[in-house]
Amino acid sequence: MASILVVLIILSCAVYQYFKRSLVSSLVTLMAVVWGSVVSFGYFEFLSGVLFVGRDAEGRFPSLMPWAQMLSFSLLFVLTFAILQTGASRLISKNINLGLRPEQVGRVCCGILLGLMLSGLLLTAVAMGPLSSRYPYQRFDSIRPDVERPNRALLNADGFATGWFSLVSRGGMSGERSFAALHPRFLDQLYLNRLGGREVSIITGPEVIEVPREKAVWAAPEGLQGTEGKGKTGCNLTIVRVGIRMNILKQKGGKFTLSQVRLICKQKDDAKKPFAGKGINVYPIGYLKTPELLEIKRLNEPVEVGRDSFTAGQMFMDFAFEVPDNLVPVLVEFKQNNIAQVPAMVAAEQRPAEEPTISPSEEPAPSG
Repeated sequence: MASILVVLIILSCAVYQYFKRSLVSSLVTLMAVVWGSVVSFGYFEFLSGVLFVGRDAEGRFPSLMPWAQMLSFSLLFVLTFAILQTGASRLISKNINLGLRPEQVGRVCCGILLGLMLSGLLLTAVAMGPLSSRYPYQRFDSIRPDVERPNRALLNADGFATGWFSLVSRGGMSGERSFAALHPRFLDQLYLNRLGGREVSIITGPEVIEVPREKAVWAAPEGLQGTEGKGKTGCNLTIVRVGIRMNILKQKGGKFTLSQVRLICKQKDDAKKPFAGKGINVYPIGYLKTPELLEIKRLNEPVEVGRDSFTAGQMFMDFAFEVPDNLVPVLVEFKQNNIAQVPAMVAAEQRPAEEPTISPSEEPAPSG
């Protein structure tokens, strides 16, 4: 379905630009789409937080909250594109013709780029919604997802749309927060976030997670039970303690999957600026049931936390990540809209004395 959609949009844009527009007007439309995507990617999280999520655990509009980022992204793009296109049309009132051959070739090229960009933005917007992981296409296997081997749409249209913005965001337009640092491999994040199916929420109320300021990241002790044969060459098994607040129970009973938990890592010499530059996603292989026992789970296996797991409105989970040797953890993210900075890693001997408070319910893996 996604491939057919990409082809139809590209062909439609190329044909329309060739027969109905001039090269100059085609370029103007293409630039309006480009700047519309910049505004959409740059501010959709802020707008969804203001309009839909707010400060309440259930959100301003509970029924719309799962669609918050999709609606915000689409709204920003449509408004920005409409304003820029209308303004440019008023300024360029005359039909400028640059010659037969430049016009013919230029219009088609602009139409192809325009269609590629529009189809990529459409696929990205759909991936933000609370749909089955099969839509708009199956990026990861629903039984045993492999984060290193994602499927792609035709021409990688959505990868083109998100990838170029990631490049721009860590360049001159990055400011203090880079999209490439907060959302590396953004499409993978979106699709992995939906692996739990419709029974698992993709978004939560505000400030659901937090990380202790000290001794929240430590090297896994040698001989940790449950790790036999699971070690990945060139990686250090790292434990990250994440605090989860009780208001997670507002979203479909407190269910989540490990694919909704991601550790953002950076090169060691770049870790002092966690929100700038470029990050790398690392997903957990499980969590500690006790300080000496690691519960290994697949990324799409649901974890459900009960009310009895919380003490004073909060519980802690110790997630295990296989972090590459040349990287250090800087941020931890949960579902679509929660992020917390992590402190420097300590040795296994310095890990916190308190045991994790998690007491999850076990459920079978979803079918897709």
